[in-house]
Amino acid sequence: MLKIGVIGCGPMGINHIQRITERTQGASVVAVSNRTRAHAEEGARIAGCSRIYESGADLIRDPEVDAVLIASAGFMHKQDMLDAIACGKRIFCEKPLCTTEEDCREVMEAEMKTGRHLIQVGFCRRYYTGYLQLRDAVRTGCYGEPLMIHMTHRAQRVALTYDTPMAVHDTCVHDLDICHWMLDEEYDSVQVFYPKETKNTHPGLRDPQFMMLRTKSGVLIDVEVNVNCSFGYDMNMEVVCEDASLKMGMPMAASVRKSARASREIPVHHFTLFADAFDAEIQDWVDHAQEDIITGPNTWDGYFAAVTCDALVRAQETGVPEPVLTIGKPAFYQ
Repeated sequence: MLKIGVIGCGPMGINHIQRITERTQGASVVAVSNRTRAHAEEGARIAGCSRIYESGADLIRDPEVDAVLIASAGFMHKQDMLDAIACGKRIFCEKPLCTTEEDCREVMEAEMKTGRHLIQVGFCRRYYTGYLQLRDAVRTGCYGEPLMIHMTHRAQRVALTYDTPMAVHDTCVHDLDICHWMLDEEYDSVQVFYPKETKNTHPGLRDPQFMMLRTKSGVLIDVEVNVNCSFGYDMNMEVVCEDASLKMGMPMAASVRKSARASREIPVHHFTLFADAFDAEIQDWVDHAQEDIITGPNTWDGYFAAVTCDALVRAQETGVPEPVLTIGKPAFYQ
């Protein structure tokens, strides 16, 4: 039984605590921490545990904690991961790995020094059936080489605290990771365009945005980021190959015929659309954690996403193509 300590009891942390407690095999939540005591107490109540800590450092030092799940704010991730690495604890870190390239590199170097693969990053879409089916189809080679990818990332609405750079760090980061994983190659450059603004946006947020990524081999990827679309949480992906077009299926939902209309429900939240993917990624982490095996996104993937996000934010500001410059991928992560 893997004994997990959860750092961060906001919506994501609470969702993971419920998942581990109710549906994950071979694991239990034995400790929680959160800067707001009431949130930590809620997490402990759901998990049925009594260990509540004010800081992640105190939770990590608990000898009863085998592994750490980090679901706190991104700027807090670095120190908790460094502390967990120093204690030899296995780590699941929700994206982002860290908020800067420098911090990501520091964590990556600390992990490599241990000689152990300790960190999995929470890019749950890699476990979503639709993306898995597309990846499998692309990798058969039956449809020729991928040439272009068209994606949409639409949300019903976002909070007034959501600003223009968050369209990269909180939203498009998932799309750039899934394309990096699907094509198994890095990006050469990125660019951001701003179409006419929607009436549904607010000061401080330019919405929608049109993001372009070009891979090293020349595959061109466009991502429509539209986070106040008003109608639901809508994810789409089409891979245009030399001999075929491969499009992700619609979310699995009942088709309703009523009053001379046929309709299908569109989810309004990522917890709904990706519920099965979240379950699968945590179960996968638990299943392999005892052997220090990471089959999901690793520390390098988190670093690569951070570097690409930095380039996209620069492109938001300059309006011209920006290069994506990374260090060479260490043999440790090959």
